Amino acid sequence: MIFRTLILLLFFSFGTTSLQAGGGWPQPQGHGYFKLFQWWVIADQHFTDLGGIDPNVTNGIFNTGFYGEYGITNRLTGIVYLPFFSRAYFNNTVSGTTGEVLIPGEAINSFGDTDIGLQYGLITKGPVVWSATLRLGIPLGNSAGGSEGNLQTGDGEFNQLLRFDASTSFRLGKLNSYASVYGGYNNRTRGFSDELHFGAEVGVSFLKDHRLTTIFRLIGTRSMKNGSLNDGINNTSIFANNSEFISLSPELAYQLDDHWGVSASFASAISGKIIFANPSYSVGVFYRW
Repeated sequence: MIFRTLILLLFFSFGTTSLQAGGGWPQPQGHGYFKLFQWWVIADQHFTDLGGIDPNVTNGIFNTGFYGEYGITNRLTGIVYLPFFSRAYFNNTVSGTTGEVLIPGEAINSFGDTDIGLQYGLITKGPVVWSATLRLGIPLGNSAGGSEGNLQTGDGEFNQLLRFDASTSFRLGKLNSYASVYGGYNNRTRGFSDELHFGAEVGVSFLKDHRLTTIFRLIGTRSMKNGSLNDGINNTSIFANNSEFISLSPELAYQLDDHWGVSASFASAISGKIIFANPSYSVGVFYRW
């Protein structure tokens, strides 16, 4: 019931995204937001295709990358997400009886899958701002690394995500605050199922000059189950087909001065299918131009 209510709300209101720095607000012309980040997840369990949780050999993926937004015009913003170093690994598989290494661990290093996009401000004035974003997923990662082809820093497919955002700012007592929702449809290729993306977030600023911002996000993905591909060779990967999840993700962002700031966040899944069941973490340094 909660899931259906969220879907109706998000498509009635259209939406925002956790990837974007400004929610439904495009960057003003000549202004920008740029961030160097480290994101990682280390998982010893995964959600099955029925939504249960099973153990697995410890897997990990680490992405070091750059995220940027730049205002081409007051309505049109260019967006890039570039994991320029991505490392995926799994530990040794060891016999519980003899302690013998049954399958040796492996690791690969490469680029990660990259996103480029454009956000257009549909309504940029008034109590609620609206925008549309087209994001293209470029398969620069390794989709079949390691001796068995089951190490991945990408999914190997080109996808197109069309998303709608709605955001509003308001005062919560003396605190600057905002709220956003988003909904989108991700068209995937090479036999992968398309996806429905949805989410909502609320941010509140504290301290002198509102330097500290706390952000709470609820984000999710639902598979349309319309692909021809099996769930995937490695069902414990974040790149498997027909993955689904609903996740809570709090974040803290601290503005050091008028331009520089730091942020930290984590995401923990409430539910999922065919995806890691352990939390992911992210830290970054950002610059507002």
